Amino acid sequence: MSWSFTPSPLPPNTHGSVWEGTCNLFMIACPDRAWRAVNVTDRRGRLDFAHRLKDLVDVHCPEAEQIRLVMDHLNTHTLAVLYEVFDAPEVRRIARKFEVHYPPPERCSPCRSDLPLTLHQPWL
Repeated sequence: MSWSFTPSPLPPNTHGSVWEGTCNLFMIACPDRAWRAVNVTDRRGRLDFAHRLKDLVDVHCPEAEQIRLVMDHLNTHTLAVLYEVFDAPEVRRIARKFEVHYPPPERCSPCRSDLPLTLHQPWL
C-alpha cells in the first residue's frame, strides 16, 4: 500500500490510500541488544522463511551459541522448511542453533509485529 496526497479535502470514508498489492514482512527482533531487522518479500513462503532462518544464524547472530526463536503457529513457520532448501548437514548446522518456542494458541495473533516493540520500551 502506498499513500497519495491531494491538496483538496478527501471525500468521506477515504483515507488517501491506493491499493498496489500485498507484501510480506519478516520481522526479527532482539530486545536484549536493542536491535531489529525487517525483510520485505513479495510473498510469505516456506522457502523465504528458510532463507531468513539461515540469515539469522549466519548474518545477524553468527557468534551466538543458542538463539531463542519465538514463532507463531503459521504453517510455514517450522524448522522442517530448511530441508526444502538446504542439504542435511547444513540443516543440522542451522537447526542446532535454535531453541524454538511457540506462544500458547489462545495468545497467538495473525499480526504480532508489535510484540518486539512492547518488550523494551526505552529503546523505541
